[in-house]
Parts: sequence; structure tokens; C-alpha cells
Amino acid sequence: MNKVKHTASFEINQSINKLFPLFSPEGEKLWVPGWDYENIKGTNHLHEDYVFLTITHDHASTDAISLVKKYEPESYLVEFYKVEPKDKIGIITVQCTELKNADTKVQVTYEYIGLSKKGNEFVAKFSAAEYEDFIAEWESLLVKFFD
Repeated sequence: MNKVKHTASFEINQSINKLFPLFSPEGEKLWVPGWDYENIKGTNHLHEDYVFLTITHDHASTDAISLVKKYEPESYLVEFYKVEPKDKIGIITVQCTELKNADTKVQVTYEYIGLSKKGNEFVAKFSAAEYEDFIAEWESLLVKFFD
């Protein structure tokens, strides 16, 4: 089994209370072009064990089952499992930290675990440089959203 883990962060001039809710299925629809999900829980209230489905997004090569692993809004922390059956599992962690002058630091970690030849090939090629570019796009999209 192959795995890879990358972490990157950025700072944005927005209050943590405006920014953190955007790292949820409903929130991502607001700032990520073309992002959508299938709500299978019948509620938009995010909580641990919340389950939703996504279609070919965030390095996905197949539909994914996503599950909220950890949700601590008082600590501005959310963690998801993203399972692409017979391919790979992703563990995505977003931690926001309040800074001075209403700025917020956003730290994002993606860990992928290969479950097959295809998944292991993805893991082997998922470089730190590619990840830095991916998270830089998050920053760019969020800045654009708030402008």
C-alpha cells in the first residue's frame, strides 16, 4: 500500500468566522467553480459522520464517498475521508487559525492511500510541487470569492 501526505498553508484577509464555513459541502459550492455534491443525509448541517457523494473532483478519478471524520467548529477544524472505491482513500484536513487584523491562516493537509495499481500510481506521482499549486489555487479562488 502506497501513501503520500502533503501540507500547505496560506493567509487571507478575512475573518475566521466568514472563512471557516466555506470548507464544507455547501460552502465549497460558493467558491469552487463547478463543485457540487449529492446530499444523502437530507440536511445541510455539518457534523461528524456526515456523508455525501462527489463526482470526479479534487484529484478524483471516480465518484467518491465523503465522510466527515472530525468536525470541531469551536477549533475551526474539519477533517474528511474521501473514499474512491478500488482506487484510493483521501484524508483531507483543514485547520483555520485566527491572526491579527482579521486575517486567517488556512492550513490544508491531503493524505492519499492507494488501494489499487491505479491508486498507487496516483500516489507515486502526487508531488509536493503539484500540491503547492493546488492549494495556491484555493487561495486564489477564495480571494476572488471575497472581492
